[in-house]
Amino acid sequence: MTANVLTEARRIAEQVLFPAAMATDRADAVPALHFDALAAAGLYGIFGPAEAGGLGLDRPAGCAVVEELASGCLATTFILIQHFGLLRALSADDAPARLRDAWLGPACRGELRAGIALAGLLPGPPRLRARPVSGGWILGGTCPWVTGWGRVHVLLVAARGPGDTIVTLVLDAADQAGLTVTRQHLTAVNASATVQLDFADVLVPADRLVSRVPADPAMNLTAAALRVNGSLALGLAGRCCRLLGASPLDDELDTCRQRLDAAGDETIQAARAAASELAVRAAAALAVHEGSRSITAAAHAQRLTREATFLLVFGSRPGIRAELLHRLGASAG
Repeated sequence: MTANVLTEARRIAEQVLFPAAMATDRADAVPALHFDALAAAGLYGIFGPAEAGGLGLDRPAGCAVVEELASGCLATTFILIQHFGLLRALSADDAPARLRDAWLGPACRGELRAGIALAGLLPGPPRLRARPVSGGWILGGTCPWVTGWGRVHVLLVAARGPGDTIVTLVLDAADQAGLTVTRQHLTAVNASATVQLDFADVLVPADRLVSRVPADPAMNLTAAALRVNGSLALGLAGRCCRLLGASPLDDELDTCRQRLDAAGDETIQAARAAASELAVRAAAALAVHEGSRSITAAAHAQRLTREATFLLVFGSRPGIRAELLHRLGASAG
């Protein structure tokens, strides 16, 4: 099963995503047909339980699929991985039965497609708050980075609740009273349609509550939370390696993958940094290899270089940032 899924992911990457990557890079939004192809292959459900129609892959196998897709189109895969937040929430043992029964199957099949708005998990003063009211919850504050607007149906929202809790809700990803949507203009993966959402007393019905748990700063620093993002860097580096031809970077890519798969909570941030740094070096090597044509607008090398820079800061954490600064020679630590 795993081999067949990986083969199908590679086929989509090579036949659908990569041939359109330059056009997608210039587009305002990733073509909807990309997501339809992923859904038809069952790839929205790679981490979903088999009994709900998912593929039930373990973390290394699922991350290998993400890596293949990212080698084809980073913007498409960047949107896809946001979906796994809802999939994990609905698959949890303590997920509300009403939500699991209604949505887990469609989420595994890609009929229901999700993004994330997790500003409530960020350290420091709460950027996004949730307060209980009769009939539901009221959201107030800002979420600066929400990906896939116009391509997802719902958002998994994590907000800071009363008593220093994290309140997780499902919100329709659509214009509604109190919600202001502002497009973020990015130098790479701009077709991800990433936006800032400002919430001014946005009501979420009570039956959209997924969980309410004590806030824990470590909950967003685990290997389970951070591993899949590393596959974006591996996929980009892998594409650069394919365009370069055989080189010592191939062995480095294998080493980075093994390190990510073996990482625990204490080592995942360093492993993530290593993968992101490799992506930058691989993109730079490709640009040098291709010479002056690499800076033309139609060249994959310039796109991949911009995307590698994006991956230096996407989904970062203090430990990832510190390790990257050290690797890049900007820190003596």
